[in-house]
Amino acid sequence: QVQLVESGGGVVQAGGSLRLSCAVSGTIFATKSMSWYRQAPGLQREFVAIIHGGGTIDYGQAVKGRFTISRDNRERTVYLDMNDLKAEDTAVYYCKMDAVTEYWGQGTQVTVTS
Repeated sequence: QVQLVESGGGVVQAGGSLRLSCAVSGTIFATKSMSWYRQAPGLQREFVAIIHGGGTIDYGQAVKGRFTISRDNRERTVYLDMNDLKAEDTAVYYCKMDAVTEYWGQGTQVTVTS
């Protein structure tokens, strides 16, 4: 059974930093593309970042230069380091794994106060 478990969300002041983690179990991890998405209330889910099995990385325009995605294949975990957080970064953050099908985590809330 494939499971993705996010952690690390919380409340932070604008300009602060957070690190999100997504731990994966139940499947091969190292070759899979892993991504982060976010969804704010009333808005569609938005792409944040992706890291492919080979290491290629891409970011959504809203977070380029502030967020960094990384992965630890031994720990089967993908990370999202978020710096210079803004109020508009407030959302539930989800990790996703691309396999034969897509797998999503349950989400972790990030709230940025101004």
